[in-house]
Amino acid sequence: MRMPSSAYQDPAKEQLSDRNFMAWLPLDFQDGTIEVDVASDLATDAPGYARGFIGLAFRIDAAGRFENIYLRPTNSVSDDQVRRNHSVQYAAYPDHLFDRLRRETPEKYETYADIATGRWIRMKLVVSGLQAILYLDNKPTPALVVQDLKLGARQCGGVGIWLESGTIAHFRNLKITHTMSAAGQ
Repeated sequence: MRMPSSAYQDPAKEQLSDRNFMAWLPLDFQDGTIEVDVASDLATDAPGYARGFIGLAFRIDAAGRFENIYLRPTNSVSDDQVRRNHSVQYAAYPDHLFDRLRRETPEKYETYADIATGRWIRMKLVVSGLQAILYLDNKPTPALVVQDLKLGARQCGGVGIWLESGTIAHFRNLKITHTMSAAGQ
């Protein structure tokens, strides 16, 4: 999947920010595990800021709010170490976007991961209450741990594959497993 180039952000006209472009399933997901294989490539018309953005949106509600953990595969192979450190990102749409989180709590919601465009990456996201733990490529050690999901433990809703400007996104083997939340018990 990909967004039309007419929807790409223009940094000359707007500040680059997380947006709500995704394909999603209208589920009632609150807590559980989301597993999927993702791959991304840059479109031939990708803007210079494109990073192969692809990720998982979850707890997507009727008002369009959602939590999101996404990958920036081209950052992982950059020669710039600061950019490499921004390979994986957590955000919550619409009020806790990457730029706000980076400004208010530098490094807390993003990290480095050994990923790249043009290859399949296994994402496993375990969500429980206020916590989300991301595992990549079947590794036993988490790539990112978020202890304070911004939309709260009671947030629930759909699950989606998220992307951003200039990305051609591929996904397969989506598996969603629900668990009873502590809030729902």
